Amino acid sequence: MASPSASPSKAGTALAALREELVGDVFAPGDTGYDEARTVFNAMIDRRPAVIAQCVDEADVVRAVRFGRDLDLSIAVRGGGHSVAGMALNDGGLVVDLRHMRAVTVDPTAQAVRIAGGATMSDLDRACQPYGLATTGGRASTTGVGGFVLGGGTGWLDRWCGLAVDNLLGVDLVTADGRRVHASADDNPELFWGLHGGGGNFGIATALTLKLHELPEFAMAFLLFLPEFGPEVVRTYRDIMAAAPNEAGGGVIYLTGPPEEFVPPHLVGTLLCGALLTYAGSEADMRKVAEPLLALPHETEIVGAMPYADVQCMLDDPPGMRNYWSAEYLREAPDAFLDAFCARAASMPVPTGTIHVLFPQGGAIADGPREYPVPYRDAPWAVHPFAMWEDPADDERVIQWVRDVRADTRPWSTGAVYLNFIGDEGAERVVAGVGAENTDRLAALKRRYDPDNVFRFNHNIRPA
Repeated sequence: MASPSASPSKAGTALAALREELVGDVFAPGDTGYDEARTVFNAMIDRRPAVIAQCVDEADVVRAVRFGRDLDLSIAVRGGGHSVAGMALNDGGLVVDLRHMRAVTVDPTAQAVRIAGGATMSDLDRACQPYGLATTGGRASTTGVGGFVLGGGTGWLDRWCGLAVDNLLGVDLVTADGRRVHASADDNPELFWGLHGGGGNFGIATALTLKLHELPEFAMAFLLFLPEFGPEVVRTYRDIMAAAPNEAGGGVIYLTGPPEEFVPPHLVGTLLCGALLTYAGSEADMRKVAEPLLALPHETEIVGAMPYADVQCMLDDPPGMRNYWSAEYLREAPDAFLDAFCARAASMPVPTGTIHVLFPQGGAIADGPREYPVPYRDAPWAVHPFAMWEDPADDERVIQWVRDVRADTRPWSTGAVYLNFIGDEGAERVVAGVGAENTDRLAALKRRYDPDNVFRFNHNIRPA
């Protein structure tokens, strides 16, 4: 266990004490289960922490943080889901692993839900569904709720009920000095402000409380087209969303035809253009909005009412693949941009799990609170090249394709970005993700709660 200040005997004694005191499991190199505990979904990440503390409650998190601080270990935090850049791990430091903290408690009367720090979107959605309630989640059931929300939170419901942070009611944190802090509109309001987009910079979120919305019905239309129809599909989708009610969401997605029952066998493994229209309401109302898309010649379709929690599973990214993502947010989506978007699909790595996505914004996103560090709120569209592949020999060409998408999009970009959509792209992109106008205020907040930048394995805001 490497540490700049601790002697081997002190480190060994401290580790033995942590194994004794932690209710959860503790792993170090050589332990049975260590390699499994350090594996993350992105196969490009291979890091070897000195200690992995798998916490089961807030008291365990406090113990783990104090252990790490006593030994001057770098500390990474692993929530429930993804960090494409591997920020949930480090080499030679401590990982505070929250994945056993997955409780979700729904209060249907208050229309609120309390979610433990290691829960995934599936945990949240499945707990809320019996009550006919929901809140903005990601676009995959395997996304971790904590990192998703604190990073801003965009998903299929955001045009209808706002970004995830717009629904944030409270957060329980363990700070860098091992203190327990609650943040809400009434308690530590400045910290609460920073948690609306500032990510894991200010502490470890052991629980979050979110506002819920009544969602008795949900419907969707997912259509697959031959790629030569892509430009017409994308234009039609753009024009639909320009007049669509807030209940409508979704996106246009270039993808490799998956080996699913609804995909004709001759199209499996080939490039296709997909259009997804989600709807926070009835199938009948969804069909009215989707009518221009349904009228276009398509190869296959899934259209109808479907539980929201089931739709959330449709784009789950399997573990063990290589991943590299990025994003750009747009001032507008004119025909010239749509042509560039569709043209870049022709060089997309196929067949892989890579998807080339155009998401609509607007609606409740644009109408949401202005004061938070969420600089991408005003952009009507977002482009999200999401590369996923198996062969390391493809790394260079696939990563270059993602960068080419960004370069194509730059003439229409606002410059802002949603940090959960990107990996480690440098300090300037972190500023783009929280807004230049917010950086000094966030840096002051960081100095107050984490002056030593203990929590730096993230889209880091340095204390100042």
